[in-house]
Amino acid sequence: MLLTAYTGATPRPKDGGRGPITLVTAGDLTDYLELVLADWNREHPDERVTLIELPDSADETRAQMITELRSGSDRFDVLNIDVAWTSEFAAAGWIRTMDRDRFPFDSFLPPVEDTATFAGRLYAVPYVTNAGLLYYRADILEAEGVEPPRDWAELERLARTLAPKHRLDGYAGQFLPYEGLAVNATEAVHSAGGSILVDDGAKVTVDSAAAREGLGFLSRGVREGWIPRKALDFKEEESRQAFQDGELLFLRNWPYVYAGANAEESAVGGRVGTVPLPGPDGPGASVLGGSNLAVSTQSRHPESAADLIAFLTSEPVQRRVLTLGALPPVRSGLYSDPELVRQFPYLPTLRESVLAAEPRPKSPRYDQVTLAVQAVVSDAMSGRQSPDSAVARLNRELEAIARRS
Repeated sequence: MLLTAYTGATPRPKDGGRGPITLVTAGDLTDYLELVLADWNREHPDERVTLIELPDSADETRAQMITELRSGSDRFDVLNIDVAWTSEFAAAGWIRTMDRDRFPFDSFLPPVEDTATFAGRLYAVPYVTNAGLLYYRADILEAEGVEPPRDWAELERLARTLAPKHRLDGYAGQFLPYEGLAVNATEAVHSAGGSILVDDGAKVTVDSAAAREGLGFLSRGVREGWIPRKALDFKEEESRQAFQDGELLFLRNWPYVYAGANAEESAVGGRVGTVPLPGPDGPGASVLGGSNLAVSTQSRHPESAADLIAFLTSEPVQRRVLTLGALPPVRSGLYSDPELVRQFPYLPTLRESVLAAEPRPKSPRYDQVTLAVQAVVSDAMSGRQSPDSAVARLNRELEAIARRS
């Protein structure tokens, strides 16, 4: 079936599009949203928002949202969606086009806008962002008189030689076959100067020397032992725990890891540093994480929904997104705020990483794309397939997906 971008043409509600609304999101682990939405409800008694929390799992959240949207239900007004879902939801006609001038895009970190577009049109508004960081044992590197790695060669050398000297494993990321592996693999390909898909998924570009170099970096690490084989079972939390327990010299993970790793009860508390992810010849490219806010095409009150999105992306609320929710905001100015930098010392590094980051491959069939990437990269890292043959296989599988689109 051919999927085309939704035009945004929906009947205008008779009430001007204003009234009570809902916000649906994955589970709010820190409960900060209830506090933020209470402020909105005090100021908008006729447009109160009800929070609908779905499971913590991204896959389960996506599945439940899609079930409601496919049914034509008007239960959801504002959807807090993973940045990778924007293209799929837009192509399926589940979310409305947005008026860019209504939102403070000039105040956002520049790369985040691209995650909210599909087929040249704006379908969502960036809400939180994210980028991978390289965590390292600052005490060990300082004792050895070496700087944090800035390219793959330095990372490999230190992970292979310095880590065993201190009875540590060298390097880990998120290498279990799930979305985290797709992210790690995409970062490796992007860092080498390649890409996986372009033109909103219409063109497959993975068959390249850069992709072979990126997969070669990951598979070589396992083969040579500076990526421990147990890391092939790591998701975010398993890799965080291994680093926090003092088992790793280097870790690729998201900013949320910083607070726990440096806490007093952590085995490495006060001895952790961060730098941007390295690449073959210098700093690499992280994948942009985070979420976007979109308005359902079935919303009975789209004007109130759009106003809520403007409220949630305002400077005061974005500050609370960070301080109460521990989530990286999309407002650029917050990353250089002295008070926030004192509280979250990784912010300047994170800003640098976000500015160099790139979105995951855009496709109206992203669910199929990511499963193909996960399966192929897992086979390459576990030694079941060479990086060269893995890239050729992935190219064939993605070509088939693109033809079905």
